[in-house]
Amino acid sequence: MAKPNVLYIMSDQHQQKASGCYGHEFSKTPNIDALATRGTRYSTAYTNSPICVPARATLATGRYVHETHYWDNSHGYEGRVKSWHHMAGEQGVGVTSIGKLHFRSDDDPVGFEYSIIPMNVDGGVGDVRGCVKRPMAPPLVRSKTAERIGPGDSPYTKYDHDIMEQTCAWLKEKGAQKTDKPWTLMCSFVCPHPPHIAPQEFYDMYDKVDIPIPKMSDPDAPLHPWIHLLQRSRNHEDFLTPETKRVLMASYYGCVSYLDSNIGKVLAALEEAGLRDNTIVIYTSDHGENLGARKLWGKNCMYEESAAVPLIISGPGVPEGKVSNTPVTLVDIGPTVLDIIGHGEIAGQEKLAGESLIKLSNAPSDPNRVAFSEFYASGSDRATFLIRKGNYKYIHYVGYDSELFDLDKDPEELNNLATDAGHVGVVTEYQNILKGMLDPDEMDELAYRDQCALVEKHGGREKVSAKGAIQGSPVPGDKAEYLS
Repeated sequence: MAKPNVLYIMSDQHQQKASGCYGHEFSKTPNIDALATRGTRYSTAYTNSPICVPARATLATGRYVHETHYWDNSHGYEGRVKSWHHMAGEQGVGVTSIGKLHFRSDDDPVGFEYSIIPMNVDGGVGDVRGCVKRPMAPPLVRSKTAERIGPGDSPYTKYDHDIMEQTCAWLKEKGAQKTDKPWTLMCSFVCPHPPHIAPQEFYDMYDKVDIPIPKMSDPDAPLHPWIHLLQRSRNHEDFLTPETKRVLMASYYGCVSYLDSNIGKVLAALEEAGLRDNTIVIYTSDHGENLGARKLWGKNCMYEESAAVPLIISGPGVPEGKVSNTPVTLVDIGPTVLDIIGHGEIAGQEKLAGESLIKLSNAPSDPNRVAFSEFYASGSDRATFLIRKGNYKYIHYVGYDSELFDLDKDPEELNNLATDAGHVGVVTEYQNILKGMLDPDEMDELAYRDQCALVEKHGGREKVSAKGAIQGSPVPGDKAEYLS
């Protein structure tokens, strides 16, 4: 029997909670839910860095940020470190990408056989302002997140429509070829990344919904000092009213449902092409979305809204209707694809950080597997790290007090146990896990030095800050907008 094909579907900024199959009360994601029914859904899945460019670099390389130094949205993946796309191609299995990559440039040798309508960082440079630290660049004076909301079309929704159509056409052509040679395709959408403008029919799904007020959004809500600094740097909350918040949240959920609709069309095209039964489908996102929790909009932190992602795998050899509680992250994608194409040994030879989801899906849940994430990018004056193991999540902030949450008892992360006398042993255990992987202070300083060098290369902190903040990379053919 021929080896399976691989269809890897990716989105941008899809909060794990915002899916029906993850228990959301009103988010409408029937196609993602159906995919979960036909496969294995991971309840404990995380990004390896809660911001676009580093997350996508970890996914491409199968290596952590501290190993590769793709620190932030200005240090884009350029092919310097071998990707799983390179590794698959070396075995004669070319990988095609359609849609958003968020790598450095269209011209870099990143390992794809073909790259169709790619979207990468602006001008090969991206968000240098996010590298300005200690002190950080001034707060935002305008917020596209707050301004561009409601029903309608945006360059991103139009781009996603093009990605869907190109993917469906590609699958139709593959189906017509009638060959046993397996293929690997990455279909990467940009929604629900802001601007949160949802096509009318999808916005209407949520316009009348009584959407709960985001937790800890009261002006007097106590915020961790690191989070307070992030909130004052990425200060979208300042530009929102109760009514525009409601519209923004309805728009976000509308964009999630629009994404789901496009995924449904891609899966229908796979079925119509006669390829579904011999194709393994993987779905995940690069990171989540705070959606107003703790007065934060966007990502950039280690709370569940931002760091947890949906992750589903479905197809031949994958258990159906299973929920795995094994912690997984984006670095597991590369070893999974290599395993599917029959070259799983390469992951070990290359010493990649992850494991195959085929193996993990067919094994009993292992809650004590460690999930790891790290963040050095915009809005942070110092680095932060996440260790998830069992029911606990430990968040380490360089230069600040740590946090520990029991997610079984406290899924909303409202009760920090890090200073509780009864949890000293847990904190010590998780600190040791982290320090066994890296030296947090050393990596924080190394990233800072690289970021300072980049800022100086582009004219220094005053010039970079004055240019304004880029709030979303442009789609192919458009120019970036900097808000100052």
